[in-house]
Amino acid sequence: MSVRREFWSIYREALPILLVALGGGLFAGLVLESIIESVQRFPGILVMVPVFLATRGNVYGALGGRIASGLHQGLIPPEFERNDRLVNAVVASFINGIGISIVIGVITWIALLALGREAAALYELVGIMLIAGVLTSVVMIVGLLALVFTGYKRGYDPDNLIGPIVTTLGDIFGMLFMLFAILLVGVIVP
Repeated sequence: MSVRREFWSIYREALPILLVALGGGLFAGLVLESIIESVQRFPGILVMVPVFLATRGNVYGALGGRIASGLHQGLIPPEFERNDRLVNAVVASFINGIGISIVIGVITWIALLALGREAAALYELVGIMLIAGVLTSVVMIVGLLALVFTGYKRGYDPDNLIGPIVTTLGDIFGMLFMLFAILLVGVIVP
């Protein structure tokens, strides 16, 4: 395949998902705007947002890379079926996603205190991150696998899909579940 044909193939595959990612990013921004009201109730919450979203991309981008490599090598079939490689990658990503969410809450709390800034209680920040982390992890794993498997079956290169899929799912559901976690913790902890 010529360089020009390769370029247009990648562009043709990536453009639609990038446009969806654009819309998803705008939606996530709207959700972020509604979270701003929670800053007074949970000081430090905005400090966690960029770190939380970035780690969604890091953890699940790595999962997507493993899936893409497995698909290209024929080691992972594009199906939701029992496959040790797939299960190991999913479990590792799930544990990493939840673990790093807890770490974000703890480090944010420590950093705010060290800087002499007001911070919500440690259990509030960790609780928000834990709830958002668990829910986002489930959606990220299922959504990523479903979209990559579907794209692969239709002839798309998963390497062209993973970045935008992870970014979009992470931003949209990361912000939605963070808002949900803030509301839930706000109800549980008066």
